[in-house]
Amino acid sequence: MSVARPPLAAAHEAAGATLTEFGGWEMPVEFDSIRAEHGAVRTAAGKFDVSHMGQVAVSGPDAGEAMDRLTTNDVGALEPGDAQYAAVTDTEGHMLDDTVVYRLPPGTDGEYLFVPNAGHDADLADRWVDHADAWGLDVTVDNRTADYGMIALQGPEAITLLADHCESPGEIDRFTVAPRTVAGADCLVAGTGYTGEDGVEILVDADRVADVWAALDCQPCGLGARDTLRLEAGLLLSGQEFDPETNPRTPYEADVGFVVALDTDFVGRDALAGQHEAGVEETLVGVRLLDRGIARHGYEIAADGEPVGTVTSGTMSPTLGDAIGLGYVPVEHADPGTRVTVLVRGDDKRAEVESLPFYERD
Repeated sequence: MSVARPPLAAAHEAAGATLTEFGGWEMPVEFDSIRAEHGAVRTAAGKFDVSHMGQVAVSGPDAGEAMDRLTTNDVGALEPGDAQYAAVTDTEGHMLDDTVVYRLPPGTDGEYLFVPNAGHDADLADRWVDHADAWGLDVTVDNRTADYGMIALQGPEAITLLADHCESPGEIDRFTVAPRTVAGADCLVAGTGYTGEDGVEILVDADRVADVWAALDCQPCGLGARDTLRLEAGLLLSGQEFDPETNPRTPYEADVGFVVALDTDFVGRDALAGQHEAGVEETLVGVRLLDRGIARHGYEIAADGEPVGTVTSGTMSPTLGDAIGLGYVPVEHADPGTRVTVLVRGDDKRAEVESLPFYERD
């Protein structure tokens, strides 16, 4: 299977970025160093190429109903220009993906746009078509991933930097989306991100994304820093914190129950209503190591000498200076301050359960 190249591939190569395959795309993992890129986002601003994320447009008379029935949040509550985080679940309530849903403002091309994770766009576009056909809904589903480039501009100085290149910048509030002209290119600018910092994500035609990227004069960042930043912010990564085949999890287990609107009729609603009433047996927690070592994906979590869970993601936190991780444990071991151990290369390392996020901006 061929690996897709983002529209900014030439810019990354010219910058000497280290490249890797991720989700079927050739993406930069780092430009300078993960620590330098991470620090730039926490203290100033950094830009990420996130063109590997999918973009699927849904329009037509029944577009709102289709979105409401195929995502867990209350799409009907969105006004034009609003956005929301949601999950896509199967009939058992297990997460197939997590996504951001945009209800597009007037004057833009389409009614709804949702952003699947890398490599999921085709499957989810097919899911929308198949379910809409089965339900007799009048919708048009258009996978536009190849048409767009997407840049995440993140950090405490991100909004100021954007304003320098944005005609009539106006206010971009959290979880809103609006048309803007950035560096002479027509864009959609959303108050969303994946770092725990202020910032925006900019959606622009693929043939203009290089102009916007070049205009944003800040630290370019790769997937390595994106991962350390999202881990400090306690954010999920599809394929790590949940996977429908290898690690099926519901939003309640993954500690994102706020994305579930049980008063809407979505696929998986009945299963999640039952779990909401009964409670979960396991939940996602943060774990901070007290001994030297790094908690990696798949490492065993134990309590009182008995295995109780598994690390899903872990890193050495550049901001905190400690090794941190995410993992699932039974609810009786989930209280902050609970002492556990993580098996690191055959050695038990002392650790402590911690409430999420590890890091939260002032």
